[in-house]
Amino acid sequence: MTRLPPWLMVIIAVALAILGGRAISAQDKYTVQVPNGLAFSEFKGYEDWKVISVSHSGDVLAVILGNPEMIAAYQAGVPGNGKPFPDGAKMAKIHWNAKKSAEAPAPTAVPDSLHDVDVMVRDSKRFADSGNWGYGQFNYDSASDSFTPQGDGAACGFSCHTIVKAKDYVFTAYPKR
Repeated sequence: MTRLPPWLMVIIAVALAILGGRAISAQDKYTVQVPNGLAFSEFKGYEDWKVISVSHSGDVLAVILGNPEMIAAYQAGVPGNGKPFPDGAKMAKIHWNAKKSAEAPAPTAVPDSLHDVDVMVRDSKRFADSGNWGYGQFNYDSASDSFTPQGDGAACGFSCHTIVKAKDYVFTAYPKR
């Protein structure tokens, strides 16, 4: 059995604690929609989805979550088995600005303020022109406690994902547990 590094365990624990203890915000985020694209409401309940993985890029930490269809596909070996993710598979990637933990005994980066939430849904009928995936990004503004959609249309993230076409346009691997 492979043991996770302590810093990764701390990031996961903090991310799950934040997700579980989230307060109701002033804005109903589920009313926000990317112009001509995905609505945040299509991902209602993402806060309770299972963790696929975590990532760290510069000063930003992220947890990547998957709905039950996405998790089942990963567990069946997708995309490594050559099969695509099924229609209805969804991912949400929650980004936080990172800060140094004041309590951890070793230098540890932990989530600070919410940065944005990125979403993906596989739907071969709606998104045939973008690898069968629809994308959305919802930036968070802490001053107004609200989300603002970024981009236009559900294909706005497609150009970045073409470099992982062989992995059904998905960057995130499902690491061994």
